[in-house]
Amino acid sequence: MDDVELIRTIERAPMRTVRTEDVRNIVSNATRTISRLVGKGALTKLAHGVYTVPPDGADARRWRPPLEAGALALATARFGPRAAILMGPGAARQWHAVPRAIGVTTIAVGERGIKPVELAIGGRIHFVFRRIDDVDATLEHTILGDALVTTPAQTLFDLLAHRGSRVLLGEVQYAEAVTNLTERVTRAQFEDVLGRSGRVPASARTLLQTLET
Repeated sequence: MDDVELIRTIERAPMRTVRTEDVRNIVSNATRTISRLVGKGALTKLAHGVYTVPPDGADARRWRPPLEAGALALATARFGPRAAILMGPGAARQWHAVPRAIGVTTIAVGERGIKPVELAIGGRIHFVFRRIDDVDATLEHTILGDALVTTPAQTLFDLLAHRGSRVLLGEVQYAEAVTNLTERVTRAQFEDVLGRSGRVPASARTLLQTLET
């Protein structure tokens, strides 16, 4: 397989991203070949052993995906399509409820004890265990392809339920995110999320009463 065929193969992978081990059986000296393609600007390194093809022929030496898209691409390569969900502040960013970029994002996966990953493009991914089928999520488009993101209602609940979101975003951005998401969520949607959740913070119950039907 020549360089062009390898690039086309990676482009066809979910979210245009593969692990080195995924292509070892189709290209000789996969590590060396991928390293050379990174140097030529054909591939972007997301993290150790994980690489993506920039869209629209962009030069990978200058192109970087947004943190949220990069995190979803890495998680998809590691855990499989539809097996990872962008949540928390990262999902709020995807819904444009947080206007400014942040350096950390959170991905829900169906496995416990996954260590954080520092991305080569900058930023850190935290993985949290969730039963994927129990999370209210929707398929959304990113620059690298389609992936699951918690719905505005689920994202709003997660921000209220996890204190770490307030710390990560800071008081001002946290308040902005809650306000922006609240404007997009109906009482029925939020009530459905609360009904799926084991623990419901008082702040979420209070907010529920203010939402329009």
